[in-house]
Amino acid sequence: MVDSNQRLTLSIPEAAAELGISKTLAYSLARQGKLPGCLKVSRKRLIVSRFQLEAYLRGEAKND
Repeated sequence: MVDSNQRLTLSIPEAAAELGISKTLAYSLARQGKLPGCLKVSRKRLIVSRFQLEAYLRGEAKND
C-alpha cells in the first residue's frame, strides 16, 4: 500500500526492481502495453502508477 512518504509513480527501472525483473524486460512490456499502470508522459519518458501496479499484483485490477 502507498504511504504518504512514497512517490505515486515509478520509473521503468524502479518498477522493474519492484517486480524483480530486468529493466530490458520492463521496457519491452511497457512498449507492448503489458506493464500495468504505464503512462507515456513525453516522447521518451514513461512512468508507472504505483497504485495501479500494486493493485494488479494483488489481483484487484486487470491490465487493460
